[in-house]
Amino acid sequence: MSSSRRWSPRLKAAVIMEKPNKDKPSIGFSFGIPVPAPSAKPAIGMLTDSKDSYSIVTGVSSTERRVKDHLYTFPAPRPNLECQWRDMEWTEEQRTSLMKTISSYRPSSAEVTRAQVLLLGPVGSGKSSFISSVQSVFNGRVTNRAMVGSSSTSFTKKSFNIHGQNGEDPTGLILCDMVGLGGGEMIGPTLHDILSIIKGHVPEGHKFSPDQPVRSETVGYVKRPSLKDKIHCVAFVVDASKILTYPKDLSTTFQQLREHISDLGVHQVALLTHIDQICSETDKDTTQVYKSRAIRDMMGKAGALLGMSSSYIVPLKNYSSELDLDVNTDVLLLSAVDHILQYADLHFQDHASLHTGPKID
Repeated sequence: MSSSRRWSPRLKAAVIMEKPNKDKPSIGFSFGIPVPAPSAKPAIGMLTDSKDSYSIVTGVSSTERRVKDHLYTFPAPRPNLECQWRDMEWTEEQRTSLMKTISSYRPSSAEVTRAQVLLLGPVGSGKSSFISSVQSVFNGRVTNRAMVGSSSTSFTKKSFNIHGQNGEDPTGLILCDMVGLGGGEMIGPTLHDILSIIKGHVPEGHKFSPDQPVRSETVGYVKRPSLKDKIHCVAFVVDASKILTYPKDLSTTFQQLREHISDLGVHQVALLTHIDQICSETDKDTTQVYKSRAIRDMMGKAGALLGMSSSYIVPLKNYSSELDLDVNTDVLLLSAVDHILQYADLHFQDHASLHTGPKID
């Protein structure tokens, strides 16, 4: 990483402990929603017609939308700001610079050759689409990867090497995808299995099953994972168009999950997808993303949902129905990858400091 890179504040780092914490009982994530304590209060709920509601369907003066048998009214979008609330250069040169930075990235630890990033989020949040979109940028054309299986009985974790431009050697980044945290009749991963992946115990291609948690007897189980086996950063993925209608208890799920991950010393960021669905101006012109009031405000809602500052969250637009690449969409996607790599490298720096004690004369 370049010494001139500006690093964001560190999250809490902790030595990874294999013994379970009795004060933090394991939480089942069936349907992606744990059973909260009676005193737990969701950070967000469904909003009715109020000043805090936002337009999900834009382009009309007032839109009524039925969600879960309730009628909500979303007012017309407000005009965009004159200046960007985050600095961003929308040029071909910026895209080239970001691609070069990502292609040349190598972890700062000699123990690993690639940073492994785990994507976590609800069903349909855009995890697989993000992986496909990033690889599309480097391929020079829009391509779609096979989606991670969404079976209600079993699922696997899949790792994708992000290759350099035109299929060159892999970059120093691996994006790991798995089934969503739940929704409908699907059974999402348990907290135990998610933490087992992050700790590096789970072999590639392992098929998870709700009635067969990962154990030391599991075939291929890595009993003593090295740094290269572990997850080095977790990126939560949430859908901007669904923030206001996610189940109330999902906030509790996210925040309890984040607490356990932080205890492992793993840094976390978040991706806010489908921003083009909440801002018609950004849908037409991606460069409007950091001038959009609706997106800026939804970043705050996402932060409340996840229990993290909006400084850790980046908005993005995945490729979906497009056939051709767009330089501005590429810049936004590549900026998200660069953001992730900063926090992955902080993990390697933390690991080095934990294992390098002061010299004794």
